[in-house]
Amino acid sequence: MRQSTERQLVVAISSRALFDLSESHRIYQDEGLRAYSRHQIEYEESPLTPGVAFPLVTKLLQLNRLLEAKPGIEVILLSRNTADTGLRVLNSIRHHHLDISRAAFCGGEQPWRYVQAFQCDLFLSTETEDVQGALQQGVAAATLLPPHPKSDEAGRSLRFAFDGDAVIFSDASEQLFQREGLEHFAQCEAATAREPMDGGPFKGFLHSLQKLQAALAQRQLDSELRTALFTARSAPADERVIRTLRSWGIRVDEILFLGGRDKGAFLRAYGADVFFDDQQQHCASAQREQVTVGHVPHDSVGGAEHSQASKRSVEEETQPKSS
Repeated sequence: MRQSTERQLVVAISSRALFDLSESHRIYQDEGLRAYSRHQIEYEESPLTPGVAFPLVTKLLQLNRLLEAKPGIEVILLSRNTADTGLRVLNSIRHHHLDISRAAFCGGEQPWRYVQAFQCDLFLSTETEDVQGALQQGVAAATLLPPHPKSDEAGRSLRFAFDGDAVIFSDASEQLFQREGLEHFAQCEAATAREPMDGGPFKGFLHSLQKLQAALAQRQLDSELRTALFTARSAPADERVIRTLRSWGIRVDEILFLGGRDKGAFLRAYGADVFFDDQQQHCASAQREQVTVGHVPHDSVGGAEHSQASKRSVEEETQPKSS
């Protein structure tokens, strides 16, 4: 939990998420570390092109111009590079006029070790192993997935979108469904509608976003940042969602109870800048709509392979059958 009162939000980002390092990474994989180091130093004055997280980071930093407290939002670079090979990344940050002043170059070690020390609310990376490490530290984290999003409209509000179970909420309801099936799940959710759910890995991040929204609202700028929940739940499992958020003192701008419908089209209509979900099928749906996706590698039943490839989910069970 962050103790700083000066910043409403702290986001850590990996260099490969912020910039397109695909060519450099190919050299590293094909030719080894020395060739990679030579390449980075040779081209350290050549700016890198934006990566999958670049539009999101740009919008986050732009919000600082609207806040009275400076900085309200801080973006920190966490990289596996050495400082020597990372100079190209720093030069690229300056080239793109990104207000990023803090960084950790870890020389091949795990950068997630510093998420708590930097008091981060969120860590975004392209490396699932690093994301899992941050989650184990109690920090919201997600693996950013390709393809790169389309160019966004300048000046449009920043819009976060979240899945519910195993992201904002704990995975207890999902585990119940896995054990007992849809009918028993629905009965239990109706019976416990007034009992708040436990928080999931993104509860704290959502709370930090609300504090940031409150700061913006003081300047009549609350429309600049919006949040939405896209859940496969529907009646009778909807009431518990609303009552849980209310008990936490968290307000979400929009909640969609989709009852198993494909999420991609709804995310496109909402205009999501990033969508966080633990299930690959919904991540793929968002990708098809050119929405930036943050996959939350949360094991709700028994191992990543099971949860990603073969688990029966509430979404699958409630998906309307074609006639």
